[in-house]
Amino acid sequence: MSTTTTVGPLTLRPLDPLKDAELLHTWVTHPKAAFWMMQEAKLEDVERAYMEIAADEHHHALLGLHDGEPAFLMEYYDPAHRELVGLYEPQPGDVGMHFLVAPTDRPVHGFTRAVITAVMAHLFTDPATVRVVVEPDVSNQAVHALNEAVGFVPEREIQKPEKKALLSFCTREQFVAATGVAA
Repeated sequence: MSTTTTVGPLTLRPLDPLKDAELLHTWVTHPKAAFWMMQEAKLEDVERAYMEIAADEHHHALLGLHDGEPAFLMEYYDPAHRELVGLYEPQPGDVGMHFLVAPTDRPVHGFTRAVITAVMAHLFTDPATVRVVVEPDVSNQAVHALNEAVGFVPEREIQKPEKKALLSFCTREQFVAATGVAA
């Protein structure tokens, strides 16, 4: 899938857990990725984590490219089977999502917002996706603002094993209303 954005073309490809592990390791252990909770991970830990995702029918990882170069990570999952089991009542068509923008020394204005917009557009290309679910750390104010910008509405705080999270939802209609992007 390719999306042309204000920052240029963004594309997604399946993540190769072995080939991409070294790159991902530099991203997830970077101080700016603190909310990814892999700061102390070793390369083998990253390989193992993404091999597990690759083998999981309910969890998927894609590598995002900007002008053909790796620039972000996207994960999506079935919240009835992963991440949120027992923490809310999933509805048919719910899809959970995480994204991580690669650290850079040359930030591009609007890039992260373009990424989350492209990620959401990708999820809504599947007609079975009715609503996207996120559960970011309650203290991650930057991602809360991004989520709101693409149509997410917070529902409530939940306690996950690893963090206190803000459970939020975005329907296709809310996404289109917030972004003007056809979904």
